[in-house]
Amino acid sequence: MTTLASTLIGRITELHGNRLIASLLPSKEGFASVLKLEHETLPIGQLGSVVEVRDRTGQVLAEVVRCTEEALDRPLALESEATPARRPAGRVRWLELIAVGEISTDERLHAGVSRFPLLGATVHLIPSARLATLLHSDLASLPLGQLATRPTLTASLNPSALFGRHLAILGQSGAGKSWTVTSLLQRVVMTMPHAHLILLDLHGEYGWRTTPAAPYQGVFAPDAAHYVDAQALEIPYWLLTYAELVDLLIDRSDSNATVQIAFLRDAVYNLRCQANAHLGLERLSVDSPVYFSLEELYQQFKKANEEKKDFGKVKGSLYGAFDDFLVRFQSMYNDARYDFFLQPKRHNHSENLEPLLRQFVGLGTPKRQVTVIDLSAVPLDLRPIVSAQIGRLAFEFSYWNPRRHEFPLVLVCEEAHQYIPRDNDARYIGTRRAMERIAKEGRKYGITLCIVSQRPTELSETVLSQCSNYLCLRISNADDQEYVRRLLPEGAKNLAEKLASLRRGEVLAVGDASVLPARILVFPPHPAPMSQDAPLAQSWCTEAADLDVADIINRWWRQLR
Repeated sequence: MTTLASTLIGRITELHGNRLIASLLPSKEGFASVLKLEHETLPIGQLGSVVEVRDRTGQVLAEVVRCTEEALDRPLALESEATPARRPAGRVRWLELIAVGEISTDERLHAGVSRFPLLGATVHLIPSARLATLLHSDLASLPLGQLATRPTLTASLNPSALFGRHLAILGQSGAGKSWTVTSLLQRVVMTMPHAHLILLDLHGEYGWRTTPAAPYQGVFAPDAAHYVDAQALEIPYWLLTYAELVDLLIDRSDSNATVQIAFLRDAVYNLRCQANAHLGLERLSVDSPVYFSLEELYQQFKKANEEKKDFGKVKGSLYGAFDDFLVRFQSMYNDARYDFFLQPKRHNHSENLEPLLRQFVGLGTPKRQVTVIDLSAVPLDLRPIVSAQIGRLAFEFSYWNPRRHEFPLVLVCEEAHQYIPRDNDARYIGTRRAMERIAKEGRKYGITLCIVSQRPTELSETVLSQCSNYLCLRISNADDQEYVRRLLPEGAKNLAEKLASLRRGEVLAVGDASVLPARILVFPPHPAPMSQDAPLAQSWCTEAADLDVADIINRWWRQLR
């Protein structure tokens, strides 16, 4: 039977802030590197492992962050009679510990420490069975993987805290972000049959087709997810707010931009009112998500731009002021890549908003837990506009939903740095505004973010600063490491030093969802996302059949992947 005496490895000899210094007790043969217990053998002083610090008033869980050995000028003093005699030694080993949690009298583990141990407190290794008991929580019902330091133990997270307070998954390319996202969401779908997730898939990793006409396959079971091409989803132009229409249609560097902006406001408001008089809406605004004709908007600008008075002898007040606007409008309107957005075939009436939203949030027929929106075929310059629309639709749906807390939504933003950047580029004003609004206000209305990125330094600071949970994979870049270190809670900043040494598919879980900061080896997803590396050596060692270059060109021309 494992006893306190059998797990004793040292005593606290120094206290400094939240750091504890422990002197290890030598055995008869010197300092042991492992301790054999009843059913297992545990390492002593392994970095990242946890130990228990006990004194008469309580128990604290601490993480080993440093281990050193020094030579002594005089032999070590013998222990008291209460402790088995130990041979004096000429060297001493120290463990530097950081207190990370407190064990209450009812043997429950709580994050944070209210009272630090006193000098002389004993330090003990924790058997796996006891550690499993301490880490167990009825709230932590979402298994993510295995503890890296105790592979026999499953690491579980609190899903309410994980997704309810914003989550960031950060790691360099090839570290296993897509693997982690897939494994996490697959387990959400399995354990919570009424989850509601919207996933922005920029590269077709989570849903794909073998040919353009083939049905979607993906990482989720067919009865759990709805895969939709963003172009087929047809989020139409008339859902744009006035500010977003200005960003899309008007070049602010134009000398007539101020006049164009003012004219656009009046024209859009009047067109929305005229097209929706039959709905009987009393409080329409220029931002109301109701249909208006883009062709009629163009004609109003054209008419004002060409207006002449007094039988053509006097030019109108706006004559020529919209020349650049009309050229920009026509160029965009005639670009086939924008057809799904500017010339929708299905969503061309206000009444079409309901089926669009039902499909968007998984309430279509049949209902689905996950909506995977494939943005891979969307032109790069249009992705910020589409992602802004998705973010705003998700927020507005939850904001106006009186049962929002019965239907919480999570918006998963893959490659978020591409459309929620840190810089103030005018192209991303709309999407930054939409996502930052969710980050700052969404939690109250049942809509939260899961941000996935390989470049945290390029992401919006506002969005990242609102995240209460982080799953950090390997990060080698020094600037990114330092940035992540500043994001982490004060007691977990030392963990940033481990980011470069994490294995592929191994995450550092920090935040409200985890009782303690932990290194977790994520369970393999099944099926895996389409993000694997190309088998370069294998491909270069075997002769490939001749490629159909004509088919590649045809796909390029038609924008079909």
